[in-house]
Amino acid sequence: MTDLNTLTLSDARDKLRRKDVTSVELTEACLKAAEGAGALNAFVHHTPDIALAQAKAADARIAKGDAPAMCGLPLGIKDLFCTKDVPSQAASGILEGFKPQYESTVTQNLFDAGAVMLGKLNMDEFAMGSSNETSVYGNAVSPWRRGDEETALTPGGSSGGSASAVAADLCLAATGTDTGGSIRQPAAFTGIVGIKPTYGRCSRWGIVAFASSLDQAGPMTKSVRDAAIMLEAMCGHDPKDSTSADLAVPNFEAMLTGDIKGKKIGIPREYHMDGMPDEIEALWAEGRAMLKAAGAEIVDISLPHTKYALPTYYVIAPAEASSNLARYDGVRFGHRATLAAGDGITEMYEKTRAEGFGDEVKRRVMVGTYVLSAGFYDAYYNRARKVRALIKKDFDDAFTAGIDAILTPATPSAAFGLGEMNDEDPVKMYLNDVFTVTVNLAGLPGISVPTGVDHQGLPLGLQLIGRPWEEGDLLNTAYALEAAAGFVAKPGKWW
Repeated sequence: MTDLNTLTLSDARDKLRRKDVTSVELTEACLKAAEGAGALNAFVHHTPDIALAQAKAADARIAKGDAPAMCGLPLGIKDLFCTKDVPSQAASGILEGFKPQYESTVTQNLFDAGAVMLGKLNMDEFAMGSSNETSVYGNAVSPWRRGDEETALTPGGSSGGSASAVAADLCLAATGTDTGGSIRQPAAFTGIVGIKPTYGRCSRWGIVAFASSLDQAGPMTKSVRDAAIMLEAMCGHDPKDSTSADLAVPNFEAMLTGDIKGKKIGIPREYHMDGMPDEIEALWAEGRAMLKAAGAEIVDISLPHTKYALPTYYVIAPAEASSNLARYDGVRFGHRATLAAGDGITEMYEKTRAEGFGDEVKRRVMVGTYVLSAGFYDAYYNRARKVRALIKKDFDDAFTAGIDAILTPATPSAAFGLGEMNDEDPVKMYLNDVFTVTVNLAGLPGISVPTGVDHQGLPLGLQLIGRPWEEGDLLNTAYALEAAAGFVAKPGKWW
């Protein structure tokens, strides 16, 4: 059977159960696709031996008839997840050569469910970026093109390798992480589905930390049903993560009825940004019409502190990053600079960090150190924490008033060309997160669903924001939106 790599998780699962195909065949098809896609630079560490061993074990498990839904399904794993005895660099030079002797909880959960790891995927260094241009491995490239142009486009960031690999059918699905939009923005840019669950739903243990109060893992898939299947396998309480929620994980797939009659969908007026492209505005209007036609009630709401979200995020996230990244000092693991005669420990720290970190990481560490310094802690960090509480309260008030989900654009534009945002003003890049950072600041679940294309044929996504811990309800609303939108566009193969 050809093109097994183009299957969805749900279709592949069903074929495996019917014995139409084996996990080894699925895995070999994906490995072949990944090997032939060097131009996308999505996979940065290939693990074919591990993949085939896991696939054989999955086939034996399926033959016994007691295999979970994810058993035998080939995935890509973002390089931020620690994977035992496999390079886990967070796309940074400072972690060169680091092979953890332990497995992240999320990947362990997936492997316990029988999933297959094809390899590690490209990303922005330490997940800091919106375009996958800060990676020590070089840029990840989107499989999409603008019409007949040959301009290389960004797959988004930081989970750019994950987005590119799923959109190009190099794997059936992939793990991502989302600190300010790093699952949802690349999903929107590449025409796939990406969900960031409620903060605490997935364990952060074994995931290289960027901003600990914002980071959350989630699946990046070809459909909403696939997202439901994979999310269930990734979730679960973990005593090793103090922020992990001790809550039962529901069967998310069973909640996909498509029935959203009577649901109240909030439309926040503050998300009508100045200068928003007409295509994004039109897509948002279409999304409202689709949900209304499916029986939902559309309600205008206000989230008044939205305008402070980006500055709040870009104080809190760098502050936490500067604290988390202090451990990379050349002493215990990763890169250590070559020292000159007479150099002491201070010089070792300085040279190692100067050589190992990229410019964007250095920028954020410096910003974070500045806002946490004695003279500025109250003026910046403490004030940002207070505004964060107000942003969360805006959402709480909306949900208390009966809103079931909130519909917004996922991104302010379609994917841009690699290098097009690389000017002297990093704030232009940060503005890509304008619709997504509020969800992380409030700890809420959010999902990006592909719903249309722009005038150049590039995918556009809409975002749904849900109530905390109600991913099942959010996925069902997304399922209804996906069905109404009928998005089937795929990138033409050029790589």
